Amino acid sequence: MTRKNTYFISDIHLGARYIPDAKAHERIIVNWLKSIKHSAKAVYLLGDILDYWYEYRNVVPRGYVRFFGTLAELADDGVEIVWFKGNHDTWIFDYLPSELGIEIVDGSTTRMIDGHCFFMEHGDGVGRMEPGYAMMRSMFRSKICQRLFSAIHPRWTVGFAHSWSSHSRLSAPPSRTTPIIMDAADPLLEFATDYSRLHPEIDYYIFGHRHQLSFQDVPGSKARIVLLGDAFRSFSFGVWNGSNFELKEIITGNPIDLTLINQ
Repeated sequence: MTRKNTYFISDIHLGARYIPDAKAHERIIVNWLKSIKHSAKAVYLLGDILDYWYEYRNVVPRGYVRFFGTLAELADDGVEIVWFKGNHDTWIFDYLPSELGIEIVDGSTTRMIDGHCFFMEHGDGVGRMEPGYAMMRSMFRSKICQRLFSAIHPRWTVGFAHSWSSHSRLSAPPSRTTPIIMDAADPLLEFATDYSRLHPEIDYYIFGHRHQLSFQDVPGSKARIVLLGDAFRSFSFGVWNGSNFELKEIITGNPIDLTLINQ
């Protein structure tokens, strides 16, 4: 058995109340993971995999049994699993890495994959940020705020977190399920352009968070930037086969049409 592919997926939002059938959604993701188990040498989960998660010292939230079990099975079979903390699953601590045998990344990382350099981040921690979001992001990562939050009974925090998430999603502009073209002023493309001047070795920038699909050149460099979309509307993922990167559909496995971007 030859494992040669590296897979990238983000923004699954398992457990989100705005997804009509949470169980069916989880099955789609689990079936996709099972479909790649013989070809995957690594799977990068680029954040917001769960819509909400908080690990108390001796208690963890209910649910996600099939998903967690499938990740553990892949890890036991030798597949490298790397989970990036997003803005919805920031509060992963030691339970998931120790139970599932996976690596947790908080922030960005650069990895050499088959001789190519990949810069990866959820997508909310680099580039220009609105001041309000930057403050909120810092607060969520504050140890003091985390301890204060953990003192509140879960019967209040879980419902509040899901309600806040649902309000944010429903009040946001509708997500596009077709690829977009980022302009030069886009914060992520701007970041990649500036970063490449100091790090010309980067071949790919991989981001989630935006719930948008894109795959285009970074100006003035050899690099390309990828927005992975999401796994509940566009049902998209990225795959690197050792020499080429593609965006594909989770349910069909078909390549996503990037004709507009490549024109």
